[in-house]
Amino acid sequence: MSFFAKIKQFFGAGTVKVTLNAPATFNTNDGVIEGSVHLEAKSDQTILSLKIELKEEYTTGRGDEKKTKTFEIGEVKLAGFDMKQGETKDVPFKLSYSYAKSDNEAMAEKGGVMGGLGKLGSFASGEKSEFKLWATADVKGAALDPNDLKELKRVK
Repeated sequence: MSFFAKIKQFFGAGTVKVTLNAPATFNTNDGVIEGSVHLEAKSDQTILSLKIELKEEYTTGRGDEKKTKTFEIGEVKLAGFDMKQGETKDVPFKLSYSYAKSDNEAMAEKGGVMGGLGKLGSFASGEKSEFKLWATADVKGAALDPNDLKELKRVK
């Protein structure tokens, strides 16, 4: 491998292209997301592992009081394999996750007066959740592993 090729490998350039194929929505009560990761080798590569993660970015507050926390609510790690230049591979996955509702969200689901108070509390505190599905290929010799991100919408 030439010096230039080693530099490209280190930065993850010309290694593997990662494309995440998953539904655009998910139901928090289902507990599982199914999809696949499409990999396309730009050169001969060793994929050490393939990791799929579901993360929630939970934001509360407004303006200067805004705070965001990130929670990993599901992860699956798949075994590695070798790929030849130009080879493509579709790797199916089944990601189990555990979603914890905020106090306001749990109250809002009760309906009636309690539900109204839960919705009001959620609005007043500026609660917002965004969900992101990540697929990362751990490529041997690459410091910056190739990945793909898909934002998911939650349905109730």
